[in-house]
Amino acid sequence: MKKLLSSVFVVTAFIATAVFADGHEVKVGSLKIEDAKARATVPAQKMSGGFLKIENKGAADKLVGASSSASKTMELHTMSMEGNVMKMREIKAIDIPANGKVELKSGGLHLMFIDLNGQLKPGSTINVKLKFEKAGEVEVPFKVMGHPAHGEPGHDHSKHH
Repeated sequence: MKKLLSSVFVVTAFIATAVFADGHEVKVGSLKIEDAKARATVPAQKMSGGFLKIENKGAADKLVGASSSASKTMELHTMSMEGNVMKMREIKAIDIPANGKVELKSGGLHLMFIDLNGQLKPGSTINVKLKFEKAGEVEVPFKVMGHPAHGEPGHDHSKHH
């Protein structure tokens, strides 16, 4: 156990100093994609969210699709508050403004992995093919982050300190 903990510490320290230095950033056309992550799941869970940042150094583009061997289908989703209800719906494209940035994050625009082929385990990496209207297709490694949620969606254990 001690050996495992020390290697986890070394890896964590390395990640802290080498953020985006190696393999965390993917470029396609005038787009730079970074910080791509997917949420860990429990074995029976069939859906998960995908999040990333897209920086555009050129003309306006659109993210028009995504696919991954990790799930049967993927959808582009948006979340919005209607009254006090959070609604999630599929959208056909995500606009990436010229010389602008878009962040896909929890509670906003995001990717949905639908009908997962297996559990997304924390620390693993899954490949996702993103399809842009102008820049074309690019494969992006998504890091699986966090701990699988227990019970209610949005249930978070990290608050217990």
